Amino acid sequence: MTAHHRTATVEGLEIFYREAGDPANPTLLLLHGFPTSSSAYKGLIDRLAGEFHLIAPDYPGFGHSEAPPAGEWDYTFDHLADVVEGLLDHLGVTRHAIYVHDYGAPVGFRLALRHPERVTGIVSQNGNAYDEGLTAFWDAFRPYWAAPDAENTAALRGLLTADATRWQYSHGVPDTSLVDPDLAAGDQALLDRPGNAEIQLALFTDYGVNPGRYPDWQRYLRDHRPPVLAVWGRGDEIFGPDGATAFTRDQPDATVRLLDTGHFPLTTHLDESAELIAGFLRGLPH
Repeated sequence: MTAHHRTATVEGLEIFYREAGDPANPTLLLLHGFPTSSSAYKGLIDRLAGEFHLIAPDYPGFGHSEAPPAGEWDYTFDHLADVVEGLLDHLGVTRHAIYVHDYGAPVGFRLALRHPERVTGIVSQNGNAYDEGLTAFWDAFRPYWAAPDAENTAALRGLLTADATRWQYSHGVPDTSLVDPDLAAGDQALLDRPGNAEIQLALFTDYGVNPGRYPDWQRYLRDHRPPVLAVWGRGDEIFGPDGATAFTRDQPDATVRLLDTGHFPLTTHLDESAELIAGFLRGLPH
């Protein structure tokens, strides 16, 4: 089914989003991670839109959304959640499931805490909410979170390079010939825009807030018991598979599926992921 490519003005910014499917059908909000955008969901949208209503926004500073300079806009995860909430309000969407990947988790769980009555279920695809999911990859961030000075900032700038972007797509993938190189190339072209490095570094700084929020997100899972599907790449070296299995501690009915891939399961296991997600969504209350 054809997706529509639209924009809406939220907090004075032009926010791009993809939308497909009949709005009368159950809605799934697709929240992307770093370093990509809603473009990561083109294949998933195509497979789900015949049965569900899909909304996939680009955050400010990502994809086709407006990207004000880091010094002129507060790039925090609270603020990204404000923008997504504003978009949902603009569209009149008051009931939806959430798909979270990477950065999508801190955005999505903030939305769930604000409006638990709106969330019908959560699909986490390498979207972390537990200390167990933080791998050694994050060791380089901890000095930066404590002191984002020039030395510690320089250590993280390497994550904005083409090599690092290609690594995100290829690590943990047994057959890397399945990974379309256009994905990393497209993401890198957007990362390389003037001023975008400073935007990403601002979010790297604010990401240090998120582990401290995990207990709140876990309490939400215990208190509200939203249905959860955690379908992760077992080879992810950014958010390890222990972060997927940990969901069952706070939501014992959570379904966990580990796929033989890395950080971006949709690149190599799109059909399997789509089948699992569709089956999960069919079982949700609406």
